[in-house]
Amino acid sequence: METEQQQIELTNSTSAEATVALPGADNQNLPMLPPATQSNEQWRQIGRQVSDFLEQLPVYLGSFFNQYKQPLLTLAGILSAIVTLKVVLAILGAINGIPLLSPTFELIGIGYTTWFVSRYLLKASTRQELTYEIRDLQRQILGEEYTET
Repeated sequence: METEQQQIELTNSTSAEATVALPGADNQNLPMLPPATQSNEQWRQIGRQVSDFLEQLPVYLGSFFNQYKQPLLTLAGILSAIVTLKVVLAILGAINGIPLLSPTFELIGIGYTTWFVSRYLLKASTRQELTYEIRDLQRQILGEEYTET
């Protein structure tokens, strides 16, 4: 019981620095680190430089963004388009891997195409109706008044 309650002993009475020794540990064979030769002032100076840089970082980033705003937005748009295209292609590849789903979508596409051709493209009057609907949609999107020519 007495050995379990032993406290940490301080040994090495020959040096001015005290080292911590664990009870029952062979401390004579442990490697010792050399004393620090550099002062803490150098580390404080590096810390101040890093702190100053981090303090000015929002200002640097803001001026960089303002200076290169258009190219950055263009690059972001291109990257987002590439990512979106890859995701869509992955989804389509996964759908194509499901049995009977791909042929079903092909039949739906063929059916819709057949209906669209028979509804809008066979007669001149329905082609004109389709033209008016496209122009009306274009006017709604662009916000322009449609003028017939």
